Amino acid sequence: MKKVTSYIWDYKWLYLAAILCLIISVGLDMLAPQLTKQIIDDVIVAGNTSKLIWLLLGILGIGAGRCIFSYIKEFTSDYLGSTIGAKMRLALFNHIQKLSTEFFDRTNTGELMARVKEDIDRVWDGLGFIGMLIFEIVFHTGIILFCMFRLNATLAVLPAVCMVFCGGLALFMEHKLGKVYEEISEENAVLNTVAEENLAGVRTVKAFAREKFEIRKFLSHNKRYYELNMKQSKLFVKYDPIFTFISRLLPIVTLLIGGGMVMRGEFSLGSLGAFVEYSNNIVWPMEMLGWVTNSFSSAVASNKKIRKIYQEKPAVLEKETPVILPKITGKITFDHVSFEKTDRIKGENGQEIMKPVEILRDISFTVNPGKTIGIMGATGAGKSSLIYLLQRLYDCTDGAILLDDTDIRDLTLKQLRGNISTVMQDVFLFSDTISENVKLGKKELVNHSVIRQASADAQASGFIEKMENQYETVIGERGVGLSGGQKQRISIARALAKKNPVLVLDDSTSALDMETEHLIQQTLKTFHDTTKIIIAHRISSVRSADEILVLNEGRIAERGTHETLLAGKGLYYETYMAQYGDYLEKREA
Repeated sequence: MKKVTSYIWDYKWLYLAAILCLIISVGLDMLAPQLTKQIIDDVIVAGNTSKLIWLLLGILGIGAGRCIFSYIKEFTSDYLGSTIGAKMRLALFNHIQKLSTEFFDRTNTGELMARVKEDIDRVWDGLGFIGMLIFEIVFHTGIILFCMFRLNATLAVLPAVCMVFCGGLALFMEHKLGKVYEEISEENAVLNTVAEENLAGVRTVKAFAREKFEIRKFLSHNKRYYELNMKQSKLFVKYDPIFTFISRLLPIVTLLIGGGMVMRGEFSLGSLGAFVEYSNNIVWPMEMLGWVTNSFSSAVASNKKIRKIYQEKPAVLEKETPVILPKITGKITFDHVSFEKTDRIKGENGQEIMKPVEILRDISFTVNPGKTIGIMGATGAGKSSLIYLLQRLYDCTDGAILLDDTDIRDLTLKQLRGNISTVMQDVFLFSDTISENVKLGKKELVNHSVIRQASADAQASGFIEKMENQYETVIGERGVGLSGGQKQRISIARALAKKNPVLVLDDSTSALDMETEHLIQQTLKTFHDTTKIIIAHRISSVRSADEILVLNEGRIAERGTHETLLAGKGLYYETYMAQYGDYLEKREA
């Protein structure tokens, strides 16, 4: 993670320019009471009216100078906060993109959204307006106290004591508020997760009439979020009136004590006027301390949350000197591959513990370029895990996976994944046009004719070309508005358009009718240079494969062609009879 101080150092000259403008602005502000002192002592008391015009012009010049330098300071601080905030958000998003799949298995989307949006915004404020305001308060207070002590050291003791007290109270508030903000940040992540899940799964919620249940669940988290914010407000309200009371009382007490000194001849009337003006000028930093402390505590808490994300390291790493293959032909070899995944389970005392779970054990097979392998098995047998390992979404815990006789751990992730077209079980379509969804991954290489051909091969062109805008039709988030079969066909078209040497179909025709599935399979047979891995529950999807693997509890239970597996009358035969038994009986009858 790039430290916050590193971002500040990158823009040190702009920060210095903003601080210089701030110093000039505050310095000009400190000159105004000195001119007030001369107006009272020299013009009003001594009667030297010739000075009045120059003193008034001086006050006007101070006002104009403050206006100019304050504007430059404010604009520069806002620009710095916006620029650094945007870079931090981009850096955090890039880091999240590099993390392995196992991180997303245990991290809620709502939590990541909270870190990328709300927490970055708070740090953004801390590095811009709030940070500059804190510096201004410190410098402003310091120079005012200096001017006060120059006018009258005895009278200056009172505001100095008040500022020390307010500073200590502000630090105490920051300590209290910091803990509350961490809790608010955590609950905000949970609230985002609940809202995101419900909005994404709104059709499921309505289908099962769970609206009231989900509203109650959201209400419970919303109430907790409300309670934490009220706790923060109570802390703020508890101490903020103290700052306000001191800021209002200080000028009055200063005027009373200073007035007595003037009457005793220990202090000039002009000096008292300047001192009262300084005491009024020191009021706003006291009033701002509570609010600034509140915002600063929020920024610190958010930065801690962001740093926790940066502490996560990707489990899947590339080698420093990877192998770059000149061309991928598509030969795939699994050499005694085993895979264990660590899952969180609840122990006897209710606490979460990490326990390794065996997913695959001693898997070995080879698929030569242009050949097809079918993989079958019950739900949870480990079929999809084979694909995750092939793409290095996870790394196998034992054995090796080879692509063109090269260990995939020696290849770059870009070359490995860029040469595998995958159609996953869970079809994901972006809220964009159909053409953009089909071009995904190789937008610069896939033209409109390729899109049309891929859609035709996937049996999707028929319904696409009936739409009003055809391939430029914008589909909803995750393909909302399309049927399950239509989404699958667009997803297949997306894979076919890439023309990669390896094509993976993970139960990708489950929502299609038998006729459409058959047409797609006939098309796939024409892809002679493409290695195909077909994972399915339907016999019809894999029966034409060069080899079929049947997985059972993470192991290869059976392997062979369609005919040899039927002859073996094992698990494959049982599946075949379950799917075609009634048809065979009717045909025999």
